[in-house]
Amino acid sequence: MSYDLIVIGSGPGGYVCAVKAAQLGLKVAVVEKAPTYGGTCLNIGCIPSKALLHASEMFEEAHHLGRLGIKLPLPALDLPAMLAHKDATVKSNVDGVAFLFRKNKIDGHRGTGSIEAPGKVVVTKEDGSRETLETKAIVIATGSDSTPLPGVAIDEKRIVTSTGALALPRVPKKLVVVGAGVIGLELGSVWRRLGAEVTVVEFLDRILPGMDGEVAKQFQRLLEKQGFVFRLGAKVAAVDSSEPTLKVTVEPAKAGEAEAETLEADVVLVAIGRRPYTEGLGLEAAGVALDERRRVKVDAHYQTNVPGIYAIGDVIAGPMLAHKAEDEGVAVAEILAGKAGHVNYGAIPGVVYTSPEVASVGRTEEELKAAGIDYKVGKFPFSANGRARAMLATDGFVKILSDAQTDRILGGHIVGKGAGEMIHEIVVLMEFMGSAEDLGRSTHAHPTMSESVKEAALAAYQKPIHL
Repeated sequence: MSYDLIVIGSGPGGYVCAVKAAQLGLKVAVVEKAPTYGGTCLNIGCIPSKALLHASEMFEEAHHLGRLGIKLPLPALDLPAMLAHKDATVKSNVDGVAFLFRKNKIDGHRGTGSIEAPGKVVVTKEDGSRETLETKAIVIATGSDSTPLPGVAIDEKRIVTSTGALALPRVPKKLVVVGAGVIGLELGSVWRRLGAEVTVVEFLDRILPGMDGEVAKQFQRLLEKQGFVFRLGAKVAAVDSSEPTLKVTVEPAKAGEAEAETLEADVVLVAIGRRPYTEGLGLEAAGVALDERRRVKVDAHYQTNVPGIYAIGDVIAGPMLAHKAEDEGVAVAEILAGKAGHVNYGAIPGVVYTSPEVASVGRTEEELKAAGIDYKVGKFPFSANGRARAMLATDGFVKILSDAQTDRILGGHIVGKGAGEMIHEIVVLMEFMGSAEDLGRSTHAHPTMSESVKEAALAAYQKPIHL
């Protein structure tokens, strides 16, 4: 069979690329080794984690409704029902992708895809049979998987990655999370709200590496108020699983700083990052170049060093975010259709879906200082926002960073309820190279949480009104 485009992988980058290419008139096929479409994100990542995050947040909020004058018996946890809600959410989303493929006449080929040569993809099916497909272009969109912790064996029951952490049959009494990045904090917060004692071990001396330092510090304080315990500047050297209770050996990240300690845990979640999934794709045989982290090297048009072979998403450099992969998928489809696809990497938001949420776009203060850029800072706390007070959502703040000479917004950072939704007005403004004054002079409905974004912009430009 011959196609204009074959996409290997059906995660957010792959399926969006396929749909957009089909909409632009290309004949498209997708190769997927898993039983369902959607990749890690829809099946065992973004979507199921958000279902549990929301459900566990509602469970915790129900314990505090008395503050709003609502008297109810204390809620009881029905974990099987909560997990069933997660599974139903996943099914709805993966079924939606299958529908999009049918609607756009995209052929789906089940099996493991590998590149035999430019223009040829071999699909190895579950029964071992092989099928060769021909195509004008190939897009590698195979995503990433969890980075293993050396010396620690994952069983997805007691020592788990994010996959196992989304399906624990009972709430652990003690949960040790290895890694204070987005995945560790999100899943740690799910089980903390449901009753677990959560300790986070992080090699660095801060949480959320890569995010604005002030944001990370204030967010850590909020998590500690919720019951999180942090062991920063530390590493997990071993996990002894020979007894019913796991024994976790924690050592200082820098040798000689302190003695090792042993933490007890019912479950250990290893969340130290993700690595590109580039094994078994035939890339070396096809001559596709990889970098030192085994990511696929691409040019400005997402093409590899081998003509006709492209790559997007987690397998190439850049933040491992589903929406980044989606935008790259659209760009590649447009390029293959003879149009001018592109992605603005300076305006890609990132969100931590904890409670409160953390959202960020553009530069951090640390990055601006390192680049020698003169900038202004505007901040506004939600404690001074009328809607936040009414909703008992006063934790957190908005921070706007603008160029000291041009007033152009260079970065935006939010800690607070609904931060993941509020960040997008800053994203849109940055897409159009807007200024802090532009944002500060834009009318915001009152009372809303988003007024704090306006006030922070006013603070960067001149002065806020309500502070």
